[in-house]
Amino acid sequence: MTQLIYSLAVMAQVTAAFPWVANMPGVDSSLLGRRPAPMKRQSDQATCPFNTNHQGAAPYSSKYPYTGAQNGLAGTQKGGILVPAKGDTAHAFTAPGANDIRGPCPGLNAAANHNFLSHDGITTFVELVDAQQNLYNVGYDLAVSLATLGVALDGDVITEKLSIGCDATSRTSATGDLLGDELGLNGHNKFEGDTSLTRDDYYLTGDDHSFNGTLFGYMDATCHGTFNRAGLALYRSQRYAQSKAENGNFYYGPKSLLLYGAASFLYELFPSLGPAGTPDLATIASFFGAVADGHGGWAHVPEQIPPNWYNRVSAYTNLDVGTEILAQYLAYPVLFGGNAGLGNFDALGAFGGAISGGKLTGNAAAVKCLLYQFATEDVPSSLSGVLALPVEVVAWAAGKLGPVFAGSGCPVVG
Repeated sequence: MTQLIYSLAVMAQVTAAFPWVANMPGVDSSLLGRRPAPMKRQSDQATCPFNTNHQGAAPYSSKYPYTGAQNGLAGTQKGGILVPAKGDTAHAFTAPGANDIRGPCPGLNAAANHNFLSHDGITTFVELVDAQQNLYNVGYDLAVSLATLGVALDGDVITEKLSIGCDATSRTSATGDLLGDELGLNGHNKFEGDTSLTRDDYYLTGDDHSFNGTLFGYMDATCHGTFNRAGLALYRSQRYAQSKAENGNFYYGPKSLLLYGAASFLYELFPSLGPAGTPDLATIASFFGAVADGHGGWAHVPEQIPPNWYNRVSAYTNLDVGTEILAQYLAYPVLFGGNAGLGNFDALGAFGGAISGGKLTGNAAAVKCLLYQFATEDVPSSLSGVLALPVEVVAWAAGKLGPVFAGSGCPVVG
């Protein structure tokens, strides 16, 4: 696992972004000015773990139904349920083995470690929809939206399979790599992007999926041990400033709004009972697999659900996440765009009904509609191009999203 120890003295802008870092022990000033050369995204299929004993997610039962979501259908959307339930050994924590895939999303890693997703990390659309509802009480509409985005952008719409981490094309695709590599959630500027809470920018280290304990420490210091909206909105702005200052290939496109959505999970989904609970350090560290290393830093262990943990009481919906994305962004507005070399930032123009003049201008409903557009339209993925979705992918995504966006006020594919 690559563990990059950033020096926040690299640039004045970064020091300004994290003003408290000057007093942190262990900062190596000899790192000043060092930057890896940019690299092209390459498939990591050759080194991707391969578990020959693939088993699907542990089944749900009448004794342990959780929210009752099965077969990709809506559950009760009523939470406040102990997870794992007492006696449900099928969903007890099981650490991943050397041949199991894990990736950049702590919530999905934890789900796989508790067998709500396939333990080897090769999951399916149906597993994703069911697991989000049963484990976290994500609303059916948002569960379908996120599963659709994951499979459409990083997986295979024929098999409906997805790697939650590295490129496992030989296992996710029906045709092997004949139609191209399926990079999994590690794929850069698809679902994953720059300015992650605890992962490096891809073009800085070549590793955008491994836990970075230094970044986790920065997040904790910014949030003062309580990972609420105010603290995470500030930290997101700091990560933006840091990436913009350090990464000559920094890109912050429309899909970067998903990063605000992911940040909202820390206070809307991860606390016991959701927003009725407290997003404290012990809870967040458990979901991120962060443990104190004894030297003032953070090391990584497999992610797991905290003990005596209850899922969110009310379902977390598309509109809810749109509201949180907007609130975090408006607390510290930044420009969408990217670097064409350090110090040479170009802003994007308009996209959808929510981004104009390089800034987010729409309301929560417009932000919600972007979730649909990200999976059904060509979206800028760099300063010089767009991620052009094949018509088969657009048709598949529109078919999945159409029912949950019907009557939403969002323009949908006919």
